[in-house]
Amino acid sequence: MIRVVVVDDDPLVTESLKTILEVSAEIQVVGTGNSASEAVTLYLQERPDVLLTDIRMGENTGIEAAKEIFRQVPEAVILLLTTFSDDEYIREALQIGVKGYLIKQDLASIVPSIKAVYNGQSVFGTEIVGKLASILTDQTPRKQSKIHLSEREESILLAVANGKNNKEIAHELFLSEGTVRNNISQLLEKLEVRDRTQLAIFYYQKYQ
Repeated sequence: MIRVVVVDDDPLVTESLKTILEVSAEIQVVGTGNSASEAVTLYLQERPDVLLTDIRMGENTGIEAAKEIFRQVPEAVILLLTTFSDDEYIREALQIGVKGYLIKQDLASIVPSIKAVYNGQSVFGTEIVGKLASILTDQTPRKQSKIHLSEREESILLAVANGKNNKEIAHELFLSEGTVRNNISQLLEKLEVRDRTQLAIFYYQKYQ
């Protein structure tokens, strides 16, 4: 069972999201809130598997809530949901380590996205994916861009950037899942990044 906390400043939206999620027998909504401060409080109280939160919520944003949660729980899994596809929001969300960024209108993708981030993948709505390369390549290249990667490491990095999980990467590259897992761990260490989202950012900065 995937335990989820849902936060949106509109109570009607919050309840609608709760209803959509709980149609899936694999998801349990363990808390709902309507502000950034409630997002932090509920996360720390419930320790859900996934936090689904809106971005614009009055004085504080879902990104600010995510920053505070990551400060206290670095391994937190957070999925942002919004009506806005502003480039700066997307860039900041990726930089702090959120696992996904979805547009509210894309309701059909919410349940699959919850399951995907729970399983370690990063997900972005169709509208967001089309903007990722330009958003990320606008940033100043990181010092890691000078690091040499082997052909296998580059192939695994590309697969991670495309949102594939270890099993899919292993099948695509004819490797064992253990080998893929080890290579990803080595990439994280070599590039001095903390998760798969940051690996994807590195890929877009260096190769796009």
